[in-house]
Amino acid sequence: MYSQLYAPVESDRGPEAYLTSQNAQDLELEATGDMLRFPAVWLRDNCPCAECLDPGSGQKLNDITELPEDVAVNAVEDAGESVAVTFAPDGHRSVFSRSWLAGHALVDDQDGDERTEDGKELWRPADLNRLPEHSWPRYLGEPADRARALDAVLRWGFVLLHDVPAEPGTVLEVAASFGFVRETNYGRLFDVRVEPRPGNLAYTSRRILPHTDNPYRDPVPTVQLLHCLRAAEKGEGEVGGGDTGLVDGFAAAAELRATDRESFDLMAGTPVPFGYQDKSTDLRASQPLIQLSPRGRIRGVRFNNRSARPLRRPYAEVIAFYPAYRRWAALLARPERQLNLRLAPGDCLVFDNTRIMHARTAYSATAGRHLQGCYADLDGLASTLGVLQREETP
Repeated sequence: MYSQLYAPVESDRGPEAYLTSQNAQDLELEATGDMLRFPAVWLRDNCPCAECLDPGSGQKLNDITELPEDVAVNAVEDAGESVAVTFAPDGHRSVFSRSWLAGHALVDDQDGDERTEDGKELWRPADLNRLPEHSWPRYLGEPADRARALDAVLRWGFVLLHDVPAEPGTVLEVAASFGFVRETNYGRLFDVRVEPRPGNLAYTSRRILPHTDNPYRDPVPTVQLLHCLRAAEKGEGEVGGGDTGLVDGFAAAAELRATDRESFDLMAGTPVPFGYQDKSTDLRASQPLIQLSPRGRIRGVRFNNRSARPLRRPYAEVIAFYPAYRRWAALLARPERQLNLRLAPGDCLVFDNTRIMHARTAYSATAGRHLQGCYADLDGLASTLGVLQREETP
């Protein structure tokens, strides 16, 4: 029921590396000193032939229930840069490239989720040799520059675009360059400036500590954009104020895990209620302040003390929660964790709202500071980046 094939593969071990089918259930690839094993059912489920995969959409044509329950590897053939596998009991034949198999290795140390900490560069300001910043005209004109800018959002959590025309509504053009605007009760875009009757503390001149936006939504908008139309002006005897601060929430969460595991587990295991109300809106969501993947890796942070609602847990849990909550908030507020930026007219920040917390220093109510913002989502950004990278590959 099985055959064994030895064939050279690219490896730092030289000609001793080989491809082999050891039994009827597995296909094994040895390369770079590691043995990569692929179950027969996994291979059959991922067959790339035109009978199994639509060539136009790339979507599977067969349901998992339509595959034989007793699928097994019947034969393996060396096809040079690819491997042909014949399956029992139906005799189906699949051809897999060696590079595809190596790129889809079933390894233990991968979460399989690029949204977790494992797919990021965690930072404090002292770790940043240079800011991830790009020119908007070059971003528009050069696909490679746009790809680097979007990759920065996924890798570092943010990018700063310069020379975006300081005209109302332009922030929507920035969002449209990589995805789709996420419309909310605040509209397609919102103005961050002092309002006479503010419905949100963002529309005042008050100091605002590090936070993520819209924690009362499920799901939250995963990308936020802030475009500076006018910086806070200094009046006589006044300081300008209105500076923007950024904190890497993933890096802070990793530090909390390393230094105070009990507090980390409470932040990751206690659902916290958030809410927002006005005349036409009543939003509520309850989620932990640190969100983990099924494998326990940091995948998101949600922190906004302004919008937190009373925690309704058993008495003992509440007593345990508050000291941990205070430690987490104090860690986020440490000055050495905050990257301080003074946005100038034409600067546009694009950042991951599930990772990067943003803050603001106080400023005079008459200083004229005016930002416009909107929301988008990481899936659209990642999709645009994927297409750009695919087009760059010959």
